[in-house]
Amino acid sequence: MLRTLARRAAEPARPAFDIHSNPYKAKRLWPPDFSKLSPKHQFRLERKFRRRSQLKWARPRWKKFVNLTQWATISFVVIYGVLFMDWNDEIKTKGRSREDNAQPFQGVREWFRRTVDSIWSKPTSQAEQSQPSSRTAS
Repeated sequence: MLRTLARRAAEPARPAFDIHSNPYKAKRLWPPDFSKLSPKHQFRLERKFRRRSQLKWARPRWKKFVNLTQWATISFVVIYGVLFMDWNDEIKTKGRSREDNAQPFQGVREWFRRTVDSIWSKPTSQAEQSQPSSRTAS
């Protein structure tokens, strides 16, 4: 590694870049004079430039992050509104009684609570439910 550093230090400094002594000359003048081009050629160049600029400024990871964040926010608001939001305050502010207007998603909420409760509890069979009632009757 020291040999490489010593060799690089011994090399003469490169001359500054000069556009006139550039060995790699441009094939075409850029940007072209659009007044001298045909409409078809103008359109081709515009299309090529648009495609290249879209590729250059594309940010797939950022776009994916924003998209996932938007969907997560939308899902959270919908789930909260359907399953957990207290709609009684909304009903009271409109001057209606609770009996006239039940919760808009009450059926969905009851199904969800039954499902969640059944996950963490032992399901009761029909035979077990009927036995306690026969004991109280005798």
